[in-house]
Amino acid sequence: LIVLFSLGACLETNPANISAILKPSALQETASSKQILVLARQKHFFSSRYYLFALEKTPENYKLAFPAMEAVIGEKGLAAPGQKKEGDGKTPSGVFPLRRAFGYEKSIKTKMSYRQVTDDDIWVDDPEAPDYNQWVKQNKTKALSFEKMKRNDDLYKYGIVIEYNTHPAVKGRGSAIFLHLWKSKNNPTAGCVAVAEQDLLKILSWLDPQADPVIVIGMTTEDP
Repeated sequence: LIVLFSLGACLETNPANISAILKPSALQETASSKQILVLARQKHFFSSRYYLFALEKTPENYKLAFPAMEAVIGEKGLAAPGQKKEGDGKTPSGVFPLRRAFGYEKSIKTKMSYRQVTDDDIWVDDPEAPDYNQWVKQNKTKALSFEKMKRNDDLYKYGIVIEYNTHPAVKGRGSAIFLHLWKSKNNPTAGCVAVAEQDLLKILSWLDPQADPVIVIGMTTEDP
């Protein structure tokens, strides 16, 4: 059996190879970060899957914080940098800060700024609303479209806000992009990145705001 490995395998076996894997613009944007999540494809013979690699910057180079984690992305794939649109089913490409965590529990094991989700919490996805792409209380907005943060399927039981189109929010460029729990490894998202619960808990425990953590999406040398 012949198995072909691509970027994912490179990062797993040699994290120092990040400089050969990330596009120059991504390397520049991650220069000040000591914690980097990299989304990369690992190709097998007739298929490929996405993996998240948690990299820590050391004085010498980079190291893996823990083994690579399988991930899923938007059902329509990756949007090229600057091309993400509201409701297109694509995951945005770029380098995005990770600053805020959320979940259903009162508190969790994390150093990140954490907010508990309640029944009246929503995320506005109405591009015409002044509070577009913001987390608000349902009775505090006039938005015509929004997403409930307390979901029946518990996909937001734990999550991290991917700071895409948040400061400032540009009308129609996409909203509510999170790193959250997946339904399964075979179920894509509506545009977010999703992983298994045990992996997200590891990420939440590992992340440190003092390390200026970021996630790199669609910015490897194999991506368009």
